[in-house]
Amino acid sequence: MLHSRHTPQDKRRALRDGLAGGELLRLPGAFSPLVARAVEQAGFDGVYVSGAVLSADLALPDIGLTTLTEVAGRSQAIARVTELPTLVDADTGFGEPMNAARTIQVLEDAGVAGCHLEDQVNPKRCGHLDGKTISPLPDMLRRLRAAVDARRDPGFVICARTDVRTTEGLGATIERAKAFADAGADLIFPEALANAAEFEALRKAVDVPLLANMTEFGQSTLLTTTTLRDLGVNVVIYPVTLFRLAMGTVTEALRAIDADGTQAKLVDRMQTRGELYDLLDYSGYASFDAGVLTHGYREDR
Repeated sequence: MLHSRHTPQDKRRALRDGLAGGELLRLPGAFSPLVARAVEQAGFDGVYVSGAVLSADLALPDIGLTTLTEVAGRSQAIARVTELPTLVDADTGFGEPMNAARTIQVLEDAGVAGCHLEDQVNPKRCGHLDGKTISPLPDMLRRLRAAVDARRDPGFVICARTDVRTTEGLGATIERAKAFADAGADLIFPEALANAAEFEALRKAVDVPLLANMTEFGQSTLLTTTTLRDLGVNVVIYPVTLFRLAMGTVTEALRAIDADGTQAKLVDRMQTRGELYDLLDYSGYASFDAGVLTHGYREDR
């Protein structure tokens, strides 16, 4: 009710324990606080906040137009309502190394469990699109070290993402992953790996936890959780899945209402009022309010 019961430190500890435990953590992307509650209710291990989804929800393309303020605000609203750890896409850190340092501290204050920074040059692009420009490795290492040095809570997870696979190949991805680990990254995010064999090669090359991005319509084969576990992957994100499904339903519903002049045929596909109230914990608010009303008070005169 109102806010999660666990503190940000509790959630960061849970994420770190999960990374160290050898299990695969599943983090669907949540585009709103209510979706984050649904992710938790469905029994997943964490929540992911996608930069691409936040951009799209603001009716913007994913080309680095969103700001730290927008990302931190949405992330804070999501982290507030769930007991699960929240991992956030922080793009390139929103500027130079000093900006990346500030990004870490702002996201710490937002209550999230961790974030990832990528090695693109602004204006950045979706990792599965062509036309990206990759930062020279020394520049990315300065960005990453600034982030690590700025971190005040050692529990906050800093993930380093590399987009070099589609521009320079798997060898360069492995080289960067090793360098990121040496620079203090807690988690490595190799974007746009092609298949299971490439994840296997990267797993053999580095000892730090790995994150797999199972996004639709991209360059990666959609691997099952069983396969990812067997490969030794530690985290899997589904960044845009729920957003795409929701927007697909919105489009279909608008067409139906336009064609039929009523939403009557759609009602059986909707979340019911009871299901919504359960997700919102209406009963918890009612109980709290009733308890407050039963407390007497005395005016000191």
